[in-house]
Parts: sequence; C-alpha cells; structure tokens
Amino acid sequence: MLVSYNWLRNYVNLDHVTPEELAEKITRSGIEVEGVEYLAPAVENIVVGYVKSCEKHPDADKLNLCQVDVGEESLQIVCGAPNVGEGQKVAVAKPGTKLPNGMKIKKVKLRGVESNGMICSLQELGLDEKYIPTDVAEGIFVFPEDAEVGTPVQELLNLDDAVLDLDVLANRPDALSMLGVAYDVAAVLDQPIHLPDENLNADESIQAEDYIDVKIDSIENNPYYGAFVIRDVEIKPAPLWMRNYLMASGIRPINNVVDITNFVLLEYGQPLHAFDYDRFGSKEVVIRQGKENETMITLDDQERQLNEKNLVITNGKEPVALAGVMGGADSEVTDETTNILLEAAYFDAASVRHTVKQTGLRSESSTRFEKGVDPNRVKRAGIRACSLLQKYAGGKVAAGVVEVDELDKSEKSVTITTSKVNQRLGMELDEKDVTSVLARLQFEFSKNGEEIVVQVPTRRLDISIFEDILEEVIRIYGYDHLPYTIPQGWVQAGGLTDVQLLQREIKNYLSSAGLMETLTYSLTNKQDASRFLTPDMEEGTANTVGLAMPMSEEHSHLRLSLIPEMLRVLQHNVARTQTDLAYYEIGKVFISEEEQITKQPIENLHVAGALTGLWHNHPWQQEKKPVDFYVAKGIVEGLFAHLELDVTFVQTKMEDMHPGRCAEIRLNGKGIGYVGQIHPLVAKDFDVKETYVFEINLESVFSVHQATPSFTDIPRYPSVTRDIAFILDNDVPAGEVQAVIKETGAPLVKEVSIFDVYQGEHMEEGKKSVAYRLLYQDPSRTLKDDEVETSYQAVVEKVNNQFGSYVRS
Repeated sequence: MLVSYNWLRNYVNLDHVTPEELAEKITRSGIEVEGVEYLAPAVENIVVGYVKSCEKHPDADKLNLCQVDVGEESLQIVCGAPNVGEGQKVAVAKPGTKLPNGMKIKKVKLRGVESNGMICSLQELGLDEKYIPTDVAEGIFVFPEDAEVGTPVQELLNLDDAVLDLDVLANRPDALSMLGVAYDVAAVLDQPIHLPDENLNADESIQAEDYIDVKIDSIENNPYYGAFVIRDVEIKPAPLWMRNYLMASGIRPINNVVDITNFVLLEYGQPLHAFDYDRFGSKEVVIRQGKENETMITLDDQERQLNEKNLVITNGKEPVALAGVMGGADSEVTDETTNILLEAAYFDAASVRHTVKQTGLRSESSTRFEKGVDPNRVKRAGIRACSLLQKYAGGKVAAGVVEVDELDKSEKSVTITTSKVNQRLGMELDEKDVTSVLARLQFEFSKNGEEIVVQVPTRRLDISIFEDILEEVIRIYGYDHLPYTIPQGWVQAGGLTDVQLLQREIKNYLSSAGLMETLTYSLTNKQDASRFLTPDMEEGTANTVGLAMPMSEEHSHLRLSLIPEMLRVLQHNVARTQTDLAYYEIGKVFISEEEQITKQPIENLHVAGALTGLWHNHPWQQEKKPVDFYVAKGIVEGLFAHLELDVTFVQTKMEDMHPGRCAEIRLNGKGIGYVGQIHPLVAKDFDVKETYVFEINLESVFSVHQATPSFTDIPRYPSVTRDIAFILDNDVPAGEVQAVIKETGAPLVKEVSIFDVYQGEHMEEGKKSVAYRLLYQDPSRTLKDDEVETSYQAVVEKVNNQFGSYVRS
C-alpha cells in the first residue's frame, strides 16, 4: 500500500513529524514500512507561467516562440512541445534552474532567437512516466485556469510529497485504505482524526428507482448491492489535487469519473464501479452466477470464458462485469458518457478469489474484496463518490439508492480486564492506560466493574478475541515499554530426542563410510511416485498423493520412495563428468491409505543410498574396486552393526531392480527395506550406468532401537573356532543356513561367517560348497572340547536335515 504523506495530512495533523519519523513510528506499531520515497527532488525557480502569445519560430517549423508571464517578469521562451498554445498556464523553469535530470537552464539562442527559460513536461519535473496521464505524456503539462501565475509548482504538483510503502499483511485489510492508515496514525501520534465530508445534496426531482432496479440471485455471494444514478456529468480531467494524490499512490489518472472511483477506493478501501448508464443495456441490474461457456469482454479487451462459480453483474440478459474484479468493455465510461450508474457492493471474498484464480486478473478492487472490506463503509463510499461527482463532474445525483441489503453490519464485542492484560504482558498498566489506547483507536467501550466491554468497529476485521485487543493495547502503548525480565524458576536444558540422536548416528555413520548427503525434492512425477517401494508398503494400500495445482508435471506427486529423485541427482552429476558417486539421503515419504484424500497422508522417515562408478581407486597400487552388490550390502550391514541391530538379507525380486542382485532387508523377521542393483532398463531410463541402491524404513528401526548404548565386557576366556563346509543345492540361500547355524549353536556360538563359496570342477551339477566359520565362546569359563564337539554335531545334523545337505570332506 503506497501512502501519500501529503494526502494523509488531510486526516491527521503531521506538522511535528517528518515522513521518515512517521515511517519509524508506523513500523514500531506493527505495520512495516519498507521505504520512504520522495516523488521528485526539490527544485527552485520553477513557477506557473501564463503563455501570453505563441507564434511559429521564424526559422524552425517545429519550434514555437512564446511570450510567458511568470509574475515578476515576462520571458521569451522557445518551446518545441506540440501542445503548447496561447492562454495556457504552464510550468516554467527560469534561467539558472537545475532540473531533476541534471539539466541546467541557461539563456541560449535557438536558431538565432533568444530563449530565456524552459516550459517543462511532468517527466522533466521528475515524475515517473508510468504515472503520468496519457493526455500529457507527449507534451507539456497545462495547469487549470485557477492556478496563480508565479506560484512555485512544487506544491501545486505535489512534488514535495513523500510516499510511504507499507507492507500490509493479510490480517490487516483496513490498512489498504487511507482512512484505515489514518486511524492507526492518529492512534500512534495521539491526534484526532478528521473524516471526509459525506454530505450529499441529491436532486429530489430525479429518483434513482425510476432509472434502475436491482435483483440478486446469489445473496450468499453478494449480500449488499447499491446502485446510484448520476445524470448530466461532464467528462474532463479530475481536479489537480486528486490527480496528484492518485499519481503518488501509483495510479495513472484517466478522467474525473474514473479518477473519483479510484480516489474513493484508496480513501475508503471500498471498490466502486461506474457504468455508462446509456450503454448498460437495460434498467435492470441482476447479480447471478455465471453460466458454463458464457463469455464477456472485460475492460482489457480480452474475452473471458465464465463458469458457474463466477459471480457476474448483468443487465438481465448478459454479463457486464466480473463481480469485484473488472468491468466489461461494453459499458465502460468514455468521453461521450453523460449518465452514470454507480455500483457500491459487498462481494464474498471466496467468490472473488475464485474468479481471480480462474481468469488470472488481479486489480486494486479484487485485492481488497479478497481480504475483506468494511460492511459499514460500502454505502458511505458510494455517497462519498456521488458527492465528488456532483462537485467535480457537474452531475445531478438522483435521490435515493436502489439497493438489496442483507449484509450483517453488527459490531463484535470483546471483554477485557486490566489485571488480565497486565498478567499477559508482564506490565503494570492501570485502567486509564488501557482505556486511553482504546480511545485513541476510536474503539467505543463501556465499563462493568473491573470488566471493560470493547465494541470493535467493523473496519477491524482482524479483532475478535481478547488476545487481539491485547495486541492493540501493547502496539499502541509501545512495545518499547515492555519490561526486560530474566526468566525465573527451574529451567531444563534443551537436548535432542532419542529419534533425533539416532538420525544423527545414522548420518555420521554413512558420512564416515564415504557417502555424501544430498537433499532432493519431496515431489516427483506421477510415474516415479509409486516406484522402488519398500516391503512394508503393501500393494494397494500405499496410494500416491497428487497436488491439486502442481507447478509442473515433473513435481506433481508426493514421493513414496527417495530413490527416483536420487537417481536424477546421479544423472545430473554423471552428465557433468562425475563418474564415481555415492550419495545418501534421510527424508520423508508420504503414504495415503485412501484413494480420495480426506486426511493428511502418513509421513514415514526413510534413509536411502545410491552408488555408481568406482568404490576404490588406487592408481599407484594398480587397484580398482567398482561398486557392486556387496559394497552396497556391506554399507547396510555396517550401519546396523553400528546400531547394534541384527538384520538378515533374503533374495527377492522387485519390478525396478535387477532380478538376481536384490535382497530384502529384514529386522526381527519383518521386511523394512531392500538393497541391490537397479534394473539395467531402469538405469537406461534415468540415463545412468550400473547403479546400486538401498532404502530402509527408519520408523521400523526407531521402534526397536535401544537409545541407551549397550556394554559388554572384554572376554576373559579364550574362544574356539571350527569350520564346516556344506554341500548345498544352488537355490538354497547361504544366509538362511547361516541363521540356522547361529540359532542351533546358541548360546555357545557367538559368530558365524561365510569364508568360501565354491562351484565348478569336481562339484556335482546343481550343487555348491559353502564354508562357514563358527566362533565358540563362554564369557564365564573356558570351554571343553566335548562341549564344542557336541554343539558342532548338533549344528551339522540340523542343517543336513533341514536343507538336505551334507558336509564336504
């Protein structure tokens, strides 16, 4: 919201505060002022001049020789502006003047004729070209006839104005108007507020109801509509002071009718719209929802296709305006307009928001309707505009307003007590301090014992509860008055939760193992959203979640796996000649148990890794170790060993993984993840080479992990190792045999490791030899040979019976 300092002075006395000081005070009161900008640099010796005569230059077709009265003297000035003429009052820079653009005005000769000054355009006076009226954009500016000759133009053109740029948040729609800002400034400065004159002398010989009728078919989206009729208006420029204020507020002046509606919009925060009554098409105003495939042409000359969610203003037959957003081209005010139909209405914020979203149109009007307008200012704004049209457009205002009014204009009441205010703020305000703030804010209140019942004016839509009033009290009283206190009582030092500590442990391990952490988008495309699912996600129950309004198709769905986006990270780096890569990520996946979303999806934390290229490369030793299945599996094994958790690996098949190089990771018999090589065809799709990945559901790990580290004494007694080589069928997983050995040999067997696998010559077809090393140990005593032998034979018997194997001799 751009706030003109000079305009604001019409409502509040600012004599003792500079624009910079005012900006500081407004910011301290809760509305940030992002900057203060002066309209133009201060200049001297530029005054109003009267063009007494204007003749063609004797030696130049495009130059004019003007005699200009500047009050104390008459100057001869050569001017090239196409619109200069005799009888005009113009801005004249006298010799010696330095213009804002750096040009210094001197007495010169132009084509042999002396020129003593310069007749200036608004651009040359320092105004931004985008705010200059189109009718004077290509030439000099002509003052109204009542401008006094010799008067400095600085004040007449509002060039000494400062503009405060307010960052108005969504909860303060009242500050999107000059009056809203004035109420706040008056409270901050403890000054009275001067409200604009709303007196209107309507022409009783003309009755508005004779010219127009209003009907609302969608009362829930338009609870109030008021129609005013103004006849015999004269379209001309608005008064200079009004154009100055509009330009300072970032709005280009157009004509008196349009400028007045824009002026009231900024003054009251209430959008208005002026229709050309004679081009409106009927005497009936009907507000209804749009129809499917219905079209209209808006003021920007664009055809808009409507639907049933659009609220439109019609003439009973066809749309003439998008309610609260933009008017139609067929009924806009033109230079030939003589009769005006003025709309003052209250439109539902959600309805306007939908139309803005659908059409992409956003205007000063829609911005205010979307955030909410004061219901008690709607009709008053219309009356204010009629008064200005009567004064500055010569219009005859028809008596009465044709309206449909089902708008709730009641004020809310909030009860507070001084003791509760002090309790919350930690201050010692008395009742007078609190009521003084309420009075400064123009809030009416009554006392009932200790209670203060505050009537909240409807302009303050953000206030409804005690805490809102509390905020008003402290921001106007001054945040600087809040006492500095040291917290008292018992305070517990902060720390990480067990889950956060475990996450940190996982990060530390994977980083120390040689993987780099990456962070990818939580969004992916529809195809990849349901790929690479961990075993805990049952097919059919883990539904993907799509965004209602995705920014792109590549980021349209919430992920169910971290792997697809990690593969894109690999691809991005491989394309930049980085071939040896190892990444990990800890992030959330989003699971919905519903096909049609009615509640928030479940968020599970996962850890994933992706590796490609060489794992080790030692040129000096002529040693290279490419990434393979056992590298990825070893990282996972090491991670769980670090976390002191036992996991098993079972060969599995997944749609996007290599059929022979993928294993399911199981914890306590439950599948929590997988590790393996991605399928070569999938690797081709992602444009990467041989790549190995793993992904683990950390929620399952959190549920069984012990936060307190375990401790085991260093063994005092010796251990014994025994080796066994079993002849197994090729399809028997070595890991399953390993698990059976450990289970059967417990508690004496502490470790079981595989140290050799043989297939080939001298081995029966369809068979393999797998050698296991068993470590026996008892922490309390030295084991005897017969105990080890007994356990050893039990293991052999169990494995042979269960897997149909025999011991290799």
